[in-house]
Amino acid sequence: MKTVFATFTAMLLPFAPPAIAQTKAPAATQYEISFPNAVHHEAQVTATWRDLGPAPLRVQMSRSSPGRYAIHEFAKNVYALSARDGRGRALAVTRTDPYGWTVAGHDGTVTVTYTLFGDHGDGTYAQIDATHAHLNMPATFLWAAGQEKRPIRVRFVPFDTKWKVATQLQPTGDRYTFAAPDFQYFMDSPTELSDFDLREWQVGEGPTRATIRLAVHHDGTPADLDRFAASARKVVAQQIALWGEHPAYDFGTYTFIADYMPQISGDGMEHRNSTIISQPRSFKAAKFSQIDTLSHEFFHSWNVERIRPAELEPFDFTRANPTPSLWLAEGFTQYYGPLMIRRAGESAIDAYLRGVGATVNALTTGTARTYGGPQEMSLRAPFVDAAKAIDATNPNIFVSYYTYGAGLALALDLTLRQRYPDITLDTFMRHLWQTFGKPERPYTRADLSRALGAVTKDPAFADAFFRTSIDASALPDYAPLLDQAGLKLRPASPAAAWFGNVRLKATGSEVRIDGAPAPGTPLYRAGLDNGDQIVSLGGTSITSDAETAAALSRYKPGQTADIVYRQRGLERRATLTFVANPTVEVVRYETAGITPTARQIAFRTAWLGQDIAAN
Repeated sequence: MKTVFATFTAMLLPFAPPAIAQTKAPAATQYEISFPNAVHHEAQVTATWRDLGPAPLRVQMSRSSPGRYAIHEFAKNVYALSARDGRGRALAVTRTDPYGWTVAGHDGTVTVTYTLFGDHGDGTYAQIDATHAHLNMPATFLWAAGQEKRPIRVRFVPFDTKWKVATQLQPTGDRYTFAAPDFQYFMDSPTELSDFDLREWQVGEGPTRATIRLAVHHDGTPADLDRFAASARKVVAQQIALWGEHPAYDFGTYTFIADYMPQISGDGMEHRNSTIISQPRSFKAAKFSQIDTLSHEFFHSWNVERIRPAELEPFDFTRANPTPSLWLAEGFTQYYGPLMIRRAGESAIDAYLRGVGATVNALTTGTARTYGGPQEMSLRAPFVDAAKAIDATNPNIFVSYYTYGAGLALALDLTLRQRYPDITLDTFMRHLWQTFGKPERPYTRADLSRALGAVTKDPAFADAFFRTSIDASALPDYAPLLDQAGLKLRPASPAAAWFGNVRLKATGSEVRIDGAPAPGTPLYRAGLDNGDQIVSLGGTSITSDAETAAALSRYKPGQTADIVYRQRGLERRATLTFVANPTVEVVRYETAGITPTARQIAFRTAWLGQDIAAN
């Protein structure tokens, strides 16, 4: 990437040295996007390529987007496409597949114009309305096959004169015109046009100094944004302290592009020097919980944007981009996102521990690990990461690589702190940064194992961890690991009768199972399935949530009850045997009525930071 940016900078110079002037740089691909029909979610896009050879030019829309791992059919939102040559003559456009168009008979210049529809604002798609243009580039701009190395210039023509531009693209001096060194960088550069509010601050010193920008399109007050920006500054500083430095952000900036408007969809998507973070609730309505996504996505500017799996290089915009390493790229980031908030003093310890308990629960009480370890779950990403299918999928065979990786990170962090003086997961992540991230050298699974062995000076430990918990699906015993910090892993509701991992949902006078019972649970063993109507339990009719709660309260683990239910039009009967609720929680010793030792308190503080007050 450094070579690419050096070349790009040279292209912007008014002249080149004689030795370089002999080689003509390719003309930039030029885009212009305007919004004459923004109220109906349409944009007008024009793209021009010059200095083409005589061959027909194929233009196409992407089928994938950086940070997402599934297929997305962006071409479905492109229509009214036409083309002309350098003299303005209309050119014939041929379409032989759903994803692109072919233009022949040109004179070396091709200008393509089309209409784009966009009304889904998140980390992948485009949303256009009278309040903003929220643009993810793969969903917005078509591109020309074989022209990917050309520099790019794009001009945004705003719908509203109050609109400003938030993007990681390079400014050009014109407030609405920006540049990118090549197709890969351009497609990785989401852009927001709106009357957003801006807060910014500096990080680093001297030549490494950079500007952090927080551009927020929202309907809150300036005071709300000031409060959020203050929290963001603390989290950003905490993360930079963990890594020891911030990345060398291209063009000297990192931009949080935030949309907190009612029409937006909740999401977060990392990019090289920016992130899209969105939520349909205001700061106050969400109780400023947007900091969770901000922390996660900023951590990605090290982990996955620069500490990068080999399978994602280069990113292929024509297909899904799977990697078996999402347990690290996404999962370890999932672990550190809330941990950085906690260490920054922006969350209380009990709130943090509720999240830890949820992670441990998902891994230890579910059945998914029977069907594969973290690498298998990572490779399922194209089926679950904003992917859509009309047929049902068995939910009991998959646990999110976010959760799986976070649970592994928790276990590894506590194990390292237990076994090796002055070695923590922070040490391992800094090693990955220096070895792979800073030099931008993609890693393999073998690289990660060697890195853990190098950090611990114990290759046997690293090999065993990867063999049992990465290649396979074994987990350590979390209880003694948490005990080191004076934290108790205990049953959350040990005396309650439990029938499974689903809830009963009342609709009118009917109560139905909402979710697929997991194998081995009482409902599953009794033959009940998602959507079944519960007619009676223990002879008591079930027609409301209150009746359900009352019926369940009469039983304890080990007791049985007759259950009558309707399944796809047939009335069935079975015997339901209740068991103890396997759900666990993580609490401080103090909450459990136990006095932690000074050593445990010190361990906890070193791991989670100061201020351990409950909240």
